[in-house]
Amino acid sequence: MSMLRLRPAAPALLIAVALLTLSACGGTEYPNSTFNHTTDLNTAIDDLWGRLLFWGTIVFVVVEAALVYTIFRFRKRPGGPAAKQIHGNVALEITWTAVPALILVLIAIPTVKTIFETQAPAPAGALVVEVTGNQWWWEFKYPEYGITTANEVYIPVGRTANFVLRTKDVLHSFWIPQMGGKRDLITNKTNNLWFTPNVDLGTNAWNGFCVEYCGASHANMKFRLFTVQPDEFESWAQHQASVAVPHRTPAAPATVTTASNRQPPAPTAPAEPTLGYVFPAADLPDHVIPKTPVPARLTYDDALLANGDPVAGQQSFMMGGCIGCHAINGNPMAMSPIGPNLTHFASRHTLGGGLFPNDDHHLARWIKNAKAMKPGALMNTIGIGEYDPILKGPVTAGLTDAQIADVVAYLRSLK
Repeated sequence: MSMLRLRPAAPALLIAVALLTLSACGGTEYPNSTFNHTTDLNTAIDDLWGRLLFWGTIVFVVVEAALVYTIFRFRKRPGGPAAKQIHGNVALEITWTAVPALILVLIAIPTVKTIFETQAPAPAGALVVEVTGNQWWWEFKYPEYGITTANEVYIPVGRTANFVLRTKDVLHSFWIPQMGGKRDLITNKTNNLWFTPNVDLGTNAWNGFCVEYCGASHANMKFRLFTVQPDEFESWAQHQASVAVPHRTPAAPATVTTASNRQPPAPTAPAEPTLGYVFPAADLPDHVIPKTPVPARLTYDDALLANGDPVAGQQSFMMGGCIGCHAINGNPMAMSPIGPNLTHFASRHTLGGGLFPNDDHHLARWIKNAKAMKPGALMNTIGIGEYDPILKGPVTAGLTDAQIADVVAYLRSLK
């Protein structure tokens, strides 16, 4: 195509380039960007990326400038001389071989150095967090504290966290963008990923994802990471390691005693459990609050939740099949490792693999029909009358909406 034909398209091309440039330079916040210096891991990655981008830009500019110059300088002109054949230029060939080789050396040395740094064993004294990827949720264990939890992980700022990565089924990949690079979870192999959150991060919340396609709900396999102060972490960890005692509501005010109504003193009720630190819900950044819509066809009368009985809910939990999949530290009937551990379940901000807020409204619907809430969910359909794709029909042996309200009250009491 001649240059004359390109000229009419030049303004449109310039406008497109300008718009693309402006869109890349917008002031929008990117809460899941990995190009920051929040940990030693992504600092190393970002420094390497900056060096690769620098040398890549130089190569691109030089090559494109030479190409454009050659196109214009040696283009065919009307009445011009015939093109002169050149059979080689030793100096030029040595130059365009030696210069790229030198650039590759300048790229290879920091690349190999960064690989060795990020793949090295974690430093001594690191906080070990054993991560197990499941379809489609995350399990976190802290062997130092005897904690097993799900879909939410706490680490203290200033201390290295060493994530020991395993999968229970298919391949997964563990990634917290703001903290650094991802690492795969591979069957029959243990991988490690470690980093040290900067002290100046303070108390904050971050998104985590599975970034290796793992089945129907791969995109719904999320989790939250909370970076907290060391004393906040210790408070959280000590409470999470304790048994899950239902958190009772305060007793009614005592009646004023007179000579005419004096009664024998009532037995003293057990003291309320001391609750450990939990990341304040009011401080959650907007980008970590799940906004997944609930299927319109999944109905539930929320008015029932006001009358939920946690004692009856505990019975329904044990008799309704829940103990076949879940464990609760403090409930000797619930010891199964199949599903998420529900000890101190009410201290979590999310449910369903980080897909929904952990509140009465979403929990009731999740218990009623988890498969409708999350495609491919392995949890049984519990609500009576709900269609179950495994049974290929409505559930006949399950829980009524009133019983589900009781189970909600029980689980929400496990603070």
